[in-house]
Amino acid sequence: MKNSPLLIVLGEPNSIFSEILFKAYKKKIIQRFNRPIVIIGSENLLKLQMKFLKYSIKIRKVNILDLKNSNLNKKYLNVVNVNYKFNKVFNKISNNSNRYINNCFKIALKLLKEKSAFALLNGPVSKTHFLEKKYLGITEYLAKKIKIKKKPTMLIYNSSFSVCPITTHLPIKFVSKNLNKKKIINDIVNIDLFYKKKFNKKANFAVLGLNPHCESISKISEEEKIIKPALKYLVNKRIKVKGPFSADTFFTKRNLTKYDVAIGMYHDQVLTPMKTLFGFNAINLTLGLPFLRVSPDHGTNNSMIGKNKSNPESLISSINFFKNIK
Repeated sequence: MKNSPLLIVLGEPNSIFSEILFKAYKKKIIQRFNRPIVIIGSENLLKLQMKFLKYSIKIRKVNILDLKNSNLNKKYLNVVNVNYKFNKVFNKISNNSNRYINNCFKIALKLLKEKSAFALLNGPVSKTHFLEKKYLGITEYLAKKIKIKKKPTMLIYNSSFSVCPITTHLPIKFVSKNLNKKKIINDIVNIDLFYKKKFNKKANFAVLGLNPHCESISKISEEEKIIKPALKYLVNKRIKVKGPFSADTFFTKRNLTKYDVAIGMYHDQVLTPMKTLFGFNAINLTLGLPFLRVSPDHGTNNSMIGKNKSNPESLISSINFFKNIK
């Protein structure tokens, strides 16, 4: 639908997300966005958190028909209300908000399925409480909810350089057992299609090994058994990919300019250098869904709740990312 809105699911109510949302509005990021933006969450809680943090922004309650008829005004924070019972404006994270968060996502996914919305941006959730160890992350949660067969891909994106972990929020002791040729191929193909479709560009991939220096004391290493056969297949499909590279020496200035995406075998192998290099100027994308999903690259950040000191740059980057996306 032309000029359909970007949806923002507030996520965990006891987090810094409302604060950085207010800061993004104050910087006129939401008002100047080329599409309407619609918040999905508790209108009452948002108003009280705004008062607590001493912001003054007009909130307008909207309904589903307003979205379908494009009856939205950028002068307000347009909110689709989701009921939520709470005792304090900010509280300790618990399972009490699980049903509320799930209802927020349910509404967002329904609107996206009906083509009444353009894309999804969500605030952080607690993996311990909301995901309850049933899912490794929101990437897997969304894939399950919309019942897609192929596994989605997690991409930490920056316009100059991006990274992807083949295994996501997985304990290190399970990484090797969960690596396989099919997953590597799936993720690189998803990212390659994303760069072609959204940026009209063939991405240049570097794939990291699993073992230190890509060497192992085992007779057959993961590099030989899994990674190299995957790369051979991808090269035959004319995807620009090289490796495996030793992770300890890869993240140099030369490689950062030579390649577009580094593919790592586990979460911290690529996210640690990425966050060191780019700080808040990176966003979390989920590829392989029927719609584009983005979230700021930060968590609930309990220690900063209510202090009004959180940096909104990752949310601003997340919103601005969509400006040139069709």
